[in-house]
Amino acid sequence: MNKEKLTVLYRKYELDKTDVYKHQHYIIITRSGIDKIQAKEAIFIDYEVINCESNFCVVKANASKEGAKIQTFGSALKGASFKDGNCNTWYVMEMAEKRAMSRAVLKLTGFYELGVFGEDESEDFKRK
Repeated sequence: MNKEKLTVLYRKYELDKTDVYKHQHYIIITRSGIDKIQAKEAIFIDYEVINCESNFCVVKANASKEGAKIQTFGSALKGASFKDGNCNTWYVMEMAEKRAMSRAVLKLTGFYELGVFGEDESEDFKRK
């Protein structure tokens, strides 16, 4: 992780202590932080549903800003436990969309290459 590059990005996107926290192994950006970054960069995201069932969903996000484009995916599987799935809500479509959005925004802005993830990407990433 490059702390100097992260500091530059935090300042550029006006992120504060409520937008970022340290997880066991990763730096995590909250939903509000992702929204700030998306708004500041005017990132446009078009979603495509790849698969949607009552307990499983995959969404493709096609995102662009200033000529740069990225395509990424988000998925959600409702399970009785985290051994059986990767989310604990029946709102699997919404969760898959949030995960795809987080990945697209963080990839387009250089956070992903620094090992930063969005809090929606894993139930394990939630702030304690």
